[in-house]
Amino acid sequence: MNLETDRLRSEMHSELTQNILPFWMNKMTDNEYGGFYGKIDGHGNLVKGADKGGILNARILWTFSASFLHLKDPAYRQTAERAKEYILSRFFDELFGGTYWILTAEGKPLDTKKQIYSQAFFLYAFAEYYRATGDRTGLDTSAALFHLIEEKSFDMEKNGYYEAYSRDWKLLEDLRLSAKDINEKKTTNTHLHILEAYTNLFRIWKDKTLEKKLKNLVEIFTDRIMDPRSHHLQLFFDEDWHSRSGLISYGHDIEASWLIYEAVKVLGDRALLDRTKPKCIALAKAALEGFQDDGSLIYETDPELNHTDMERHWWPQAEAIVGLINLSEMTGDPQFIAQAMHCWNFVSQNLIDRKTGEWFWSIYPDGKPNLTGDKAGFWKCPYHNSRACLEIMHRL
Repeated sequence: MNLETDRLRSEMHSELTQNILPFWMNKMTDNEYGGFYGKIDGHGNLVKGADKGGILNARILWTFSASFLHLKDPAYRQTAERAKEYILSRFFDELFGGTYWILTAEGKPLDTKKQIYSQAFFLYAFAEYYRATGDRTGLDTSAALFHLIEEKSFDMEKNGYYEAYSRDWKLLEDLRLSAKDINEKKTTNTHLHILEAYTNLFRIWKDKTLEKKLKNLVEIFTDRIMDPRSHHLQLFFDEDWHSRSGLISYGHDIEASWLIYEAVKVLGDRALLDRTKPKCIALAKAALEGFQDDGSLIYETDPELNHTDMERHWWPQAEAIVGLINLSEMTGDPQFIAQAMHCWNFVSQNLIDRKTGEWFWSIYPDGKPNLTGDKAGFWKCPYHNSRACLEIMHRL
């Protein structure tokens, strides 16, 4: 470690403990209806009647569990326990199993569909809660969600996981996570976060079936999802694994490059690591096609439409910092550490809202912050940026 990497670690520690976590504890705690509010807009204004999303609540549970695990502040445990109790009492469907997609502001089921992406995030969060607290509820809940995902979503004939179901577990016609997605039965995004969740669960539960399923997910990425020509991830597939889009997401590329590598390390399979590592390196380097001179990572590009989204969204910057440090670890090349620090400088100077806290949704190509995107909301959660801070604090 040198003075520069020491500065990076110190500044990200400060960002986590003095900006991100206090924002969520002080501004998002709902003392009227329980749990956490559903939204703060881009100007920093609380939207009291906003619905409460499952992804947001799962990511809050993960964030404060992980923060307590690493930093041991009892306030973080208290916040994690608040999230845990609210989720168990409100989001879980006692009749059909699994978790709801959206609740009303008062905590009543609003959208009861079973998005597998969401089930995976609750699994991920409860596994982290167990790691942090030793509370058996975390392990039991995450293990039960593992069995549920495998029972309901796994395609035994063609491999992989289907996207979304009705409350009573019938495959939906509209499978999309959001309106911007393509309506296909299998997506990289969902598979990535199942892999991430299963990795976290395998840390605490050395189940043989889980081990087999996690290894299978790694191989789905290396054999089906990664494009062997471009080294980018392909994002949308039909049930037979035919790619249905040429869209390139630089954020998902760099995020997957380190999450896949981490999964193989947690598995402890040396032969699999030897096969996977070169592909993770190639994937990370492909992501850097979106890296800009100012240190940022642009959002995505669609070669078929000849269109590139030049916005600097918050989450690809967070994932780029971790992915670049991981790329340096995989290759032994210090230039990627310098790029990670360049990216952090961009974040520090542009994305962090020094006035109302947290990070802006994105920075426009002209350098102005996007104030129409949420500061906190259904998709704007404390997970990507908190995890980046924790990863850098741990790795450096």
